Order: sequence, then structure tokens, then C-alpha cells
Amino acid sequence: MAPQDQPGERLDPATTVLLTVECQRGVVGPDSALPELAAVARASGAVGNVARLVEGAHAAGVQVVHAIAERRPDGRGAGRNARLFRAAERLPVQQLTGTLAVRVAEPIPVGEDDLVVRRLHGLSPLAGTGVDALLRNLGCRTLIVTGVSANVAIPNAVFDAVNLGYTAVVPADAIAGVPADYTAAMVRHTLALVATMTTTDAVLRGWRRPGGPR
Repeated sequence: MAPQDQPGERLDPATTVLLTVECQRGVVGPDSALPELAAVARASGAVGNVARLVEGAHAAGVQVVHAIAERRPDGRGAGRNARLFRAAERLPVQQLTGTLAVRVAEPIPVGEDDLVVRRLHGLSPLAGTGVDALLRNLGCRTLIVTGVSANVAIPNAVFDAVNLGYTAVVPADAIAGVPADYTAAMVRHTLALVATMTTTDAVLRGWRRPGGPR
């Protein structure tokens, strides 16, 4: 997917945060609760591109935030007000607090300065999670959104970011959804209207531009 725009100066490491959304073993790993999504995320290169972006962010001094969706074994605090939530309760792999399923999936690295934010409810990594306050305290103005899924969590994160006043940047090759061709439709008809669409390589070039961070 070709980029709609080049992020350019919006990728200043001092005011940019890289967000990975639900890039956890129980979602995009080999023992995923959603094997079709995991297969698409890996076959498309999205997981590998997220890993490249995280590595690039670490090298450039860009803050990384990993947003993890999980639930308590007793389900306390989890919502049941959507079909998606009720279906998730019946999946053979559960995103239970403290289990391998809610660890960031390989090969995505987690640096000692990364923030890992866990939510027990809802569809968004921003709304009602405290992430907005963290971003403001970090001086964030530009939020790079990566991960899964292009069906629900990614557009939700982008809309929330825009509504909260951030500039949203989405590397289209670092997100995935099901079916595989749905991501391209979401990018073209929805995300491109509100976010700067780009590619992993363009983001990494921006961080390596002359005079920029090494």
C-alpha cells in the first residue's frame, strides 16, 4: 500500500510516541485465540514491521507504548455489552492477566524505557485507560498507531487520538485485519480521511534523516 502522505517533521522524537496495539502472544502469536488474524498479521509482514518500528524507535529515542488487552480470571471489570466480548469469553485461549498470552509477541522487542499499559475493558487502547494522560505527560503530539486489528482496535485508537488532539500517523504495512483485503479498504475509505498514512520504511527514514537521531 503506497503512503498517502509523508510524515516528515511530525516524527520529531521529542514529541512522537509509537503505540503498538494488542501485539501480544494470545492475539498475534503462534498460540493465538484468533488464528486467522495471527496468520494474516504475520503473513502480511505487519508483525515484522511493528518489530522494525519498535527497534527504530529505540534507536531514535522515541517513546514506545505497548497497549495490551487482558482480563482477570474471574472476568471482573470486563464488559459484556458487545458481541465481540461475549464471543471472546468462549475462545480456547484467554487473555488472562499474568499469563504468556498477554506478553508482547516475538519478535517485537520491549525496551526498559517502554511503557506497557494493560486494559481490562473496552475496545480502545486510549479511552478510559490512562494512556491519554501518559501521552500528555510525555509531551506527545504525534501518535504512530500500529498493530491489530484493522477491524476494531486500530480505527478506534486513531479516532480517539484525533478527537484528543493528537496527530495520528499509521504505517499501513504495520497494521492487519481479517479478511486480509479488509485492511486496504479500511485504509483507503476511513483511516486516510483522519490520519497520515505512511509506510514502515518512510517512518524509519524520517528518524534517520540527516541531522536526525542515529
